[in-house]
Amino acid sequence: MSVIDVSQIEDHERFRAELASIRPDGRRRWIYARKPKGRFTRMRTAVSVVLLAFLLIAPYVKVGGHQFVLLNIIERKFVFFGMPFWPSDFYLVAVLFLTTIVTFVVATASIGRIWCGWLCPQTVFMEMVFRKIEWLIEGSPVEQAKRHAGPWNMDRVLRSGLKILVFFALSFVIANTFLSYIISSDVLLRYVTDGPLAHLELFIGLVFFTGVFFAVFYRFREQACLIACPYGRYMSALVDEKTITVSYDHVRGEQRSKWNRDDVAAQRASEDTSAPFSRPQGKGDCLDCHQCVTVCPTGIDIRNGIQLECVACTACIDACDEVMDKVGLDRGLIRYASLGSIRSAQPPSFLSRRVVAYGLVWIVLVGAVVTMFAMRSSLDVIVTRQEGTTWVQTPQGMANFYQIRLINKTGQQTPLSIRVIEPAGISLRPLGLPSTLQPEEIIKARFILTDSRSVSSQKVVLEVRTADDSQTVTTSFVGP
Repeated sequence: MSVIDVSQIEDHERFRAELASIRPDGRRRWIYARKPKGRFTRMRTAVSVVLLAFLLIAPYVKVGGHQFVLLNIIERKFVFFGMPFWPSDFYLVAVLFLTTIVTFVVATASIGRIWCGWLCPQTVFMEMVFRKIEWLIEGSPVEQAKRHAGPWNMDRVLRSGLKILVFFALSFVIANTFLSYIISSDVLLRYVTDGPLAHLELFIGLVFFTGVFFAVFYRFREQACLIACPYGRYMSALVDEKTITVSYDHVRGEQRSKWNRDDVAAQRASEDTSAPFSRPQGKGDCLDCHQCVTVCPTGIDIRNGIQLECVACTACIDACDEVMDKVGLDRGLIRYASLGSIRSAQPPSFLSRRVVAYGLVWIVLVGAVVTMFAMRSSLDVIVTRQEGTTWVQTPQGMANFYQIRLINKTGQQTPLSIRVIEPAGISLRPLGLPSTLQPEEIIKARFILTDSRSVSSQKVVLEVRTADDSQTVTTSFVGP
């Protein structure tokens, strides 16, 4: 296997072989991202506020007596938007999970890594919570870089200690929040009241995951996106020249040159104001100011094109637009566009043939999910013959014993009845079978089927009915 000599790679292609956050000698290059500001930053902030509010509040919202979202993998209890799922509904969870994956595929193929930049918990927490707190405690990125390059004086010790304390406290809150989605908020609050010693194993696990979250947001940071997250890997297989994503307009921007407002004003004054602005020969709109680089949370240069490290956070768009406004050039040098639309100078299109194909698969899956949810039964019935028995002779005739398991999937109390549909001549006698099912109750009971005729084995069809559901179950009746 040949080894690539990075030193022999041309400078303009070096970014393909090196991570922006890793030095050539393998050491970490710390990213001090500048504060972004602009229309996309405001929109992302609003989206993040909604997502954070949902994450923190959803475990404490009850719908029909159920937690709004519950993912209790240990006890196999799942609730989505107030609708409980039982083990017998696992096929629904599987199809829903598959639909979610296809949704990511369609979104990535059409508009790039919208999940990474706008919706991913890692990005939301890092950029909208922890980094803002870091700026508040340690100052601007320039101040942070100077302080970290200097000696450990009292100011640095106090700021670093406060930052560690706040980051760990926030990580503890995040760990508790995610735990409430697994064991339910009611159980979590009860455990908090009981104290950590009463549930020591769970508390140790909670502290462990608090340490994991703390390490991610305090130290690992953008490396979680570059190294640990698989989404960025398969994203590269889904993006092509028709994918609309955060892109640098190299046709308009190159060749890079040092513009200023006076240069632009003079150029515009020498032209017909009704005609589009034309640049002098050999001059592009890019000022080579590197503002798009200093604002990037992963430290890349978007002008090199789409890259694995880019999480499509749009910070570079806001930074470039701000520079364009100051100079007097048109916005959009960095914008949401596809490589094909930049080359052809045509508006980008979301509907490429590949996206349409993915979209058709997505529509089929969504239709299947909706249909399955609409046809989902509120009653789960399992009837089996009692183990170790065949048939017995009674004064009323031949009898078989059966076991029945019933699950009331609704949150309401409902009456219960069971009867034999066919064949005629078979009677049913319940043994411990209640006439009413309580909300979300799981019961196991027995019943006897008796045939007054002396016949051989046959099929028996039963009807189990509740207030809003009815199911037929076929079982076998064994004779001599």
